[in-house]
Amino acid sequence: MSEDKTNPLLCDPVSGMCEMPAGEKSNTKTAIPTENKPVKIIYYTDPICSSCWGIEPQLRKLKLEYGDYFEIDYRMGGLLPDWSYNSGGISKPSDVAHHWDEASLYYEMPIDGNVWLENPLDSSYPSCIAMKAAQMQSKEKAVYFMRILREKLYLNKKNIAKWENIAEAAKIAGLDVPKLKADYDDAEELFQEDLNLGKTLGVRGFPTLFLANADNNQLTVYGSKPYDAYENALLALFPEAKAKKFENKNSLSIFEIYPTLAPKEYAVIHNIAVNEAKIILEELFSKEKLDKKTIKNGSLYSKK
Repeated sequence: MSEDKTNPLLCDPVSGMCEMPAGEKSNTKTAIPTENKPVKIIYYTDPICSSCWGIEPQLRKLKLEYGDYFEIDYRMGGLLPDWSYNSGGISKPSDVAHHWDEASLYYEMPIDGNVWLENPLDSSYPSCIAMKAAQMQSKEKAVYFMRILREKLYLNKKNIAKWENIAEAAKIAGLDVPKLKADYDDAEELFQEDLNLGKTLGVRGFPTLFLANADNNQLTVYGSKPYDAYENALLALFPEAKAKKFENKNSLSIFEIYPTLAPKEYAVIHNIAVNEAKIILEELFSKEKLDKKTIKNGSLYSKK
């Protein structure tokens, strides 16, 4: 990995960050009001952030165990405005391919970097704006929508800056596609609000999670970290939180909550080794209990 961190697509697996060029950080502490639950999390992400794909296992587990105690406000970071920069050894889309393959191996999450050779994106802004438009309809469906966008990008090598791929993901997520398109202009303003708040909060890369409790005590988790880092931050802000252990009635139970899972996600959620998860999932696939999408850097299993 290059030492030059100013290129946002040169994600550093060791720090777990896709970093933006350094901006001016505000010295004032921004209040993060809690609403319906004891802890509010503002999560700065981007549909094309490979490090954010890397923390899906930890976030999914956190939602299962502590979802009663926090709500997540998904904010879009605008990782790739365009290709008008040249730094860190990346000046064109094809330069990203091998970095994504490296990230895939590091995070043990399936990513095919060849999308940057075969169907490259010119910007992440269209998918960020589409995500804001989806949130206007349903926050819950918007989360599922972003998951589908990422699967299309990382596994199916689909250019998610193109409307037809955004529309297809929206349909799968159960969103009203014509409304999504109609809301797009208003969503641009919401996206700009996210970018402005990000500057105020001092967001320098993705993923960044700002956690706050009712007293506005705040903690920040930067980058991809082990599960304990997210759990400990939550417990520091709300010590009364009790982990709700997932009721694992059988090997397929988790697919009722998360319809698609990579072996790493299955492993983190069930607290087992990734190799053990692969054996379990492969057995379910061989018995035709699950479907499987395999790419060069891994697999994604889904319920039939």
